[in-house]
Amino acid sequence: MFVVATAGHVDHGKSTLVRALTGMEPDRWAEERRRGMTIDLGFAWTTLPSGGTVAFVDVPGHERFVPNMLAGVGPVPAALIVVAADEGWMPQSAEHLAALDALGVGYGLLAVTRADLADPEPATARARAEIAETSLGAVEVVAVSGLTGAGLPELRAALDRLAARLPAPTVDDPVRLWVDRSFTVRGSGTVVTGTLGAGRLRVGDELELAGADELVRVRGLHSLGQARPEAEAVARVAVNLRGTPRDRLGRGDALLTPGRFHRTDLVDVRLTGDPAADLPATLTLHVGSAAVPVRVRPLGPDTVRLRLARPLPLLVGDRALLRDPGRHHVSGGVRVLDVAPPPLGRRGAAAARAQVLADLDGRPDLAGELRRRRLVRAGTLTRMGVPVDAAPVAGDWLADPAHWRRLGDQVTEEVARYAREHPLEPGMPVDALRQRLALPDRALVEALVRPPLRIHAGRVGAANANALPEPVARAVQRVRAEYADRPFRAPEADHLVDLGLGPREIGAAVRAGALLRLADSVVLLPDALDDAVRVLAGLPQPFTLSAARQALDTTRRVAVPLLELLDRRGATRRLPDDARIVVTSASAAPR
Repeated sequence: MFVVATAGHVDHGKSTLVRALTGMEPDRWAEERRRGMTIDLGFAWTTLPSGGTVAFVDVPGHERFVPNMLAGVGPVPAALIVVAADEGWMPQSAEHLAALDALGVGYGLLAVTRADLADPEPATARARAEIAETSLGAVEVVAVSGLTGAGLPELRAALDRLAARLPAPTVDDPVRLWVDRSFTVRGSGTVVTGTLGAGRLRVGDELELAGADELVRVRGLHSLGQARPEAEAVARVAVNLRGTPRDRLGRGDALLTPGRFHRTDLVDVRLTGDPAADLPATLTLHVGSAAVPVRVRPLGPDTVRLRLARPLPLLVGDRALLRDPGRHHVSGGVRVLDVAPPPLGRRGAAAARAQVLADLDGRPDLAGELRRRRLVRAGTLTRMGVPVDAAPVAGDWLADPAHWRRLGDQVTEEVARYAREHPLEPGMPVDALRQRLALPDRALVEALVRPPLRIHAGRVGAANANALPEPVARAVQRVRAEYADRPFRAPEADHLVDLGLGPREIGAAVRAGALLRLADSVVLLPDALDDAVRVLAGLPQPFTLSAARQALDTTRRVAVPLLELLDRRGATRRLPDDARIVVTSASAAPR
């Protein structure tokens, strides 16, 4: 199937032409048929000579219903422009063409209707000239009469040729179905319709309802009036949603593949049309079937920032249209450059941002996004519409290679600086380093640490980070010399201070394995545990605290925490009567 939207001035025969081509009535409402003009969107389809199917989105031509027209044109890849031979080019012809141009529609046909009432050549010449100046360029022209049927076979053949020129749809892309109608069918519940521009829908699929943060399930699918198990782009589809109230969604909402779209109320765009500086402060943004008021902030000559009244599921590269409804004026087309732009809080930020945007063309660019964002999650880029084919640096984090190298150098510098400022600590805490580098995730710090640095016990330091500063090493050596022949005697706290071992120095020595801490201000040499087990193993088993103290030639101040530590290590076991036995004479070195 290929889908085409009609466009043209009111009462130029768009609906009559669709009716003659398809045999179907595109005007759905009695009011439309009574007044002889399309008010809302109509839909009809027919089989072409090639056997393919064309579905028409018949849009209203009256200026009061331009928003309805844009809702139908937005998701459609091609247009059938209709101009009446007896009236020629008219105001709504121009506004519809401006809308098609703004949306970047590049495929179309010109049908000059009422060829039985007037010579079609003057209308053809004017319309061709107008269309040639837009994104449609040169288009094929067919003169027709919906009343007599003249030219209809030629128009069908031209539609076939147009269909053959359209790019192949991307059926593996995520679904973003802009809703253009929502209604209730008795016995089935809520049904929505739209043009499926990309992706594939199946009965049973779960979809995300944009803006509601909820999942809905596809109960049934219809296309071309028939129930189908699945539908592929490009297609007109009706989707029956299970258990979804009718008032939960309507025109301008969207059904999405879960987790694949970024909903945003702030975008930076490039404008084609009116100069950015001439735009009013508020306009209406038309994208897909949605029409949303926006506040406009010019940045550069052709770049603006738009603040949307409600979030929409937009992607980098999306085409949309800005319209001034008060003046019935199409201000221009926009191409989305960034769906997650940075804030502009600092003085001069807007001018700097304009320079960045000047180099963007709206085509998703992974390398460029990484260069601008430096660090970003892969899922975030995917939801922005940027294909990801690079390997993460940590978890699902992607990094600009140059920025990642700079961070690696900065890690080395920050750890060295911390070591100079805190010589008694065994390294820089990982969270402190993360904050210093302004990184959003601890995993990024861990990924940046490379030899000779290492992470141990939540700190980043050199592999020899346990080496003691010279004054501390000398103080420990004095303890070893003084207590070599009485290894189970602990220096008193004031003596430790006299030696230069305050609480911070003792902590550093304990972490380096140069001292063994039994309790506050109670330290022994590190091999005291092994020696104590050997001494205690020589006692009659079980033994008491008093016997252990005498055998070790120490005080109760040392014996009590020493035996408790041996109990915890499993070298000794305390019995119900408070006596102990040696469980093993194997090494009880600290673990």
